Amino acid sequence: MAIEKKTGTSFVLRDPNAKTPQPITFLLRFDNDRIKISTGLKIAPKFWDAAKCRVRNMVEATNKDQINGFLSDLEREAKRVFVKLQTARTLTKETLKAEIESYLHPAPVEPAPIEASLFIFIREFIEKSPERINPHTGKKVEYRTIQKYKTVFSVLQDFDKDYPRKLDFETIDLDFYQDFTEYLTNKNRFAVNNVGKYIQTLKTFLNEATAKGLNTKADYKSRRFKVVQEDSDSIYLNETELQTLYDLDLSKTPRLDKVRDLFLVGCWTGLRFSDLVALRPEKIKDGIIRLEQIKTLDKVVIPCHPIVNAILAKYSGNLPRAISNQKMNDYVKEVCKLAGLTETTTKGITKAGARVLLNFDKWELVSVHTARRSFATNMYQLGVPTVTIMKITGHRTEKAFLTYIKLSEDEHAQIIQAYWNQRPNPLMKVVR
Repeated sequence: MAIEKKTGTSFVLRDPNAKTPQPITFLLRFDNDRIKISTGLKIAPKFWDAAKCRVRNMVEATNKDQINGFLSDLEREAKRVFVKLQTARTLTKETLKAEIESYLHPAPVEPAPIEASLFIFIREFIEKSPERINPHTGKKVEYRTIQKYKTVFSVLQDFDKDYPRKLDFETIDLDFYQDFTEYLTNKNRFAVNNVGKYIQTLKTFLNEATAKGLNTKADYKSRRFKVVQEDSDSIYLNETELQTLYDLDLSKTPRLDKVRDLFLVGCWTGLRFSDLVALRPEKIKDGIIRLEQIKTLDKVVIPCHPIVNAILAKYSGNLPRAISNQKMNDYVKEVCKLAGLTETTTKGITKAGARVLLNFDKWELVSVHTARRSFATNMYQLGVPTVTIMKITGHRTEKAFLTYIKLSEDEHAQIIQAYWNQRPNPLMKVVR
């Protein structure tokens, strides 16, 4: 008999009407019996979709992906165990529950005693990261940052398998740097900026280990142990293209209409995605946006562009509710394609040690972050002082800000020509 006819699974909250986070319980029914097992997870009822037995896709539910992934894995494991016990004719309520509990609470595995101190430290660093506070923001380390830590750690372990030297704190020297960057470039075929991100993350591990007195090797602080980086040729949308997006009739496609409007607000305010989705009517008064940036905690004051005012009026002051960053990236590309942003754009990257030029339609390169770059570049092109733009974008250094300016060589030349045209020609003589 098929398992679907024999079993049923669901997840429920202890008190779905509570105001505080509630435990999530796993229910498994088979024949005329039922098993209740605590998942060890909690979620606020307002974020819970009882019909789907999952956390709603809401920006405020910051841990939705981890929880939903965990619940799906548990559900699959429970069904696998059910089939295994049923096949072995050892299926009972007790054996089924014991197997699932064993999956949820596996016996702890002691780290191998021969493991390098470096790897032991990195593993503990990652395990403690969810509760660690970022000293720059005062907030917990983000999930995506922890995923980056795990990825870099995994690659370090792979590198160690073929590395002729024992990889530990004392061997993280300039020779290691050369060998590791060659490994990332030649074997993994990473682009330059990706190699740089791996080195930067490794430096994060080493800085923490040094601060705790576990590492005394200082080669990683050398200028030669550098974080390599190249211009990523990121694009921006000029004022004409932004107007084209605004004029596009998307009334028959509400999902794209809302995403287009939210994206344009980003293009005319320079707000990061996290600040854009948190923008509420109380932060806007008399055509001025005043808010504290989520990432940096800096206060910014931004005047509303006429297009921003029009979009706010369209939604009675409440911007559309945001979807996930990835979904919005996909939808923004779709909008830009419909708007005819198909100009061929060449993007150059250095990958696997070779310079590669790739051609794209412009819409393919547009993302949520393009909005912020577009704001900075358009304001710069209009002649707004750099220091003024930085006050709005929240950049603390001109070097960091200038990475957002994506003008072509021709556009820079046109700016200079415009200045010359505004000034009298000193070589011209007055004819009497």
